[in-house]
Amino acid sequence: MTLRKALLLSASLLGPSLALAAPTEKPKTLPGKAIAPHRTKALPSIAKSVPRKAAPPSVQARDTETIAVTARRTDFAFAAAQHLPDADTRLSAERLIQRGVVTLRDLERVAPNLTIQSINGTASTNFYLRGVGFNDFTMNNIPTVMTYFDDVPFALSTMSSGLMFDLADATVAPGPVGTTHGQSDTGGEIRFRTADPTSTWHYGASQDIASYARSRSEAYVSGPIAKGLDFRLAGQIRQGGGWQTDPQNGAHLGDADSYALRGKLRWHSDDNRTTILLSGHFVQDNSQVVTSQAVHRLIGTAALPHLGQQQAEWSMRPEFANLIGRPEGLKPSEHNQFWGWDLHMDHDFGFAKLTSVTAFETERQGEYTDQDGTSRAEADTYRTISANAFTQELRLGSSDPDSRLQWVVGAFYQRSRMKQRFFFDYTDYAARGYMMATSFSMNQESTSEFGHVSYRLPHNVTLFAGLLHEIDDRSLPGLTSEIFGGKTTAFHGESTASAQFAGQVGVSWQATKTTLVYYKMSKGFKPGGFSANNTQIQAQLDPFGPETVLTYELGFKSDPIPNVLRLNGAAFYNDFHGQQVVGTVMIPNYGPLSEITNVPKSESWGFEGTIELHPVRHVFVTQNIGWQRGNYQDFLNVNRAATNAAYAKTGVWRAINSNFAGVDNGQPKLTLNGQAEWRQPLTSALGLDVGPDWSYRGSQAIAVGGTGFYRLPPYFLLGAHATLRPSSGKWEATIYASNLLNRSFFESGGMATTTYFYIPGPPRFIGGRVSCGF
Repeated sequence: MTLRKALLLSASLLGPSLALAAPTEKPKTLPGKAIAPHRTKALPSIAKSVPRKAAPPSVQARDTETIAVTARRTDFAFAAAQHLPDADTRLSAERLIQRGVVTLRDLERVAPNLTIQSINGTASTNFYLRGVGFNDFTMNNIPTVMTYFDDVPFALSTMSSGLMFDLADATVAPGPVGTTHGQSDTGGEIRFRTADPTSTWHYGASQDIASYARSRSEAYVSGPIAKGLDFRLAGQIRQGGGWQTDPQNGAHLGDADSYALRGKLRWHSDDNRTTILLSGHFVQDNSQVVTSQAVHRLIGTAALPHLGQQQAEWSMRPEFANLIGRPEGLKPSEHNQFWGWDLHMDHDFGFAKLTSVTAFETERQGEYTDQDGTSRAEADTYRTISANAFTQELRLGSSDPDSRLQWVVGAFYQRSRMKQRFFFDYTDYAARGYMMATSFSMNQESTSEFGHVSYRLPHNVTLFAGLLHEIDDRSLPGLTSEIFGGKTTAFHGESTASAQFAGQVGVSWQATKTTLVYYKMSKGFKPGGFSANNTQIQAQLDPFGPETVLTYELGFKSDPIPNVLRLNGAAFYNDFHGQQVVGTVMIPNYGPLSEITNVPKSESWGFEGTIELHPVRHVFVTQNIGWQRGNYQDFLNVNRAATNAAYAKTGVWRAINSNFAGVDNGQPKLTLNGQAEWRQPLTSALGLDVGPDWSYRGSQAIAVGGTGFYRLPPYFLLGAHATLRPSSGKWEATIYASNLLNRSFFESGGMATTTYFYIPGPPRFIGGRVSCGF
């Protein structure tokens, strides 16, 4: 009999009073098992109604070497995190799979105050957390919300495409960060942990098939190679799922076509004080993308197509295909390749733990979008990116989690290099009538030092403080703008440097065993950068400045009725200086263009909360709520709506400036998402989980001061699932539906020379998923 089976048998004999501790709780070690320090992994709690075993190894958090057992049970995950002074949303691998979170953008359906938008329907994404974020359409700047995989920050969000498989868990952390690890930013971070190698053999696979011939396949194998040496290999293939058609010719668009591999090799010393983990990954993505729908004509008199929710028009002129070296008839799509590696080294000195994280990431991207949303060549765009980033983090911190004094000090280094080239086809736009290209490079280097300390006083009061200093240098060594058949303009290089302090101070009070309250003030820092898209005059390359924010946060975490009700919430206020937003610049005899600029003074405020409820034996409910407001307090910029309206009347481009003081920041004021589940035992060895899930997103502006076509309408989506699972945990089978009511909605939008456009969201998908793990 295996150790796991023995534990489950003991649990069934002891009854519901037995519980399995959360991974962060201090474990009691079972005899005869070697323990890798801080690599614990717990089995989930034993549900009241359905005998449940641990999730298959493909979705478990970490190794099975250490098993923690206590004399109580809990139906809510992440119990230890209830004693941490933060507003983080923590998501288990099981929850991610259950809610169909397979891309970065899916995360906004399971966390409050989070908006993730693709850029023109592509793999490139922009993040907004608590209303903090900006639309980096050139993707050559540090994001406001940083993405991490296994403690490695991705300087360019596109680099994380295709990596969301074989996950252990995810965390959405709002607010300024940077005093405990990694890189400073002003909006927060999204952290993913992928499953680690195991010291015993495990393997498994899953297959997901849904509407529109969508297929997602995953598999993994994990186990020992030699004493102290373990490995894990996992892969994913995604195909199909395209749901857009061209009403002119019936052409099909949107099919995924990608595969990804990840390998890990872990060695630990005989005394378990030293652990080395080497990881590598490769992603090839040739997927088609969701293309835009033109909703209003900005310039010209050509009629716009009247399209249904699942329709779109696009074009690729043979001359443009020839120019970019891609086949004629190319559909809006990606042609991307990502690969990278990271090396983690941990050593426990007894009094402290030393951690080193070294990583290298590369990106090779070719991306075609038809931004005007018509069959005309008015804003057809092809972009190529060649980029790489090297990061090194070294930190030393306390190793005893029970000590009153907790501390960490460290340093972080990042170096990135990028080359981009944008091709534009304006042939059918009478005012231009040509094809052109913009090419540029970018060099970036930054260093930072950080430290954080906390001390637990009597009466369960803890004081904490952190400090970070960061220096960032970046340059645009040269940019050229070429009109094919016309002139070529070379612009002189630009550079920018910034050095700032960021930090945090706060206090928390564990008022009762089940109630924590905290207050903290955090200063965040984000360096400046460049707008480099479609440059026409030298002034467009002037760098925008750094962004800083001072955030005040008051929060609480409580389990007022243990195992029945959990309430977590936080209120915040953000005081911005130099907030980076996409504004507008007027180019004489050319028109308005987007440009990232600084708002001298702005603010936002709001709250977020999570309710977890287990009111009766079979029912489990989770509800997230986020509400925020914000406005610009001082911001003089080109009023794009007024400028475009004036041009439509006069045919002459003339900048109309407005001070947007008091204007709303445009972020959704209300976000809701949650799920309910009925867990029903069918037999002593088989259970059924069934229930709905839902999400709501309020109206969102797509430009400063956005009204009318500059604002996305709100939407509500409903989904459902039913899952069969045995107590053995060796397999599960699910049927599910997303957008069950088949609502028409739009995920993002923008402007492209002659039109306003929206990016439509997917229609109803109905699918099934089968997984097994041994």
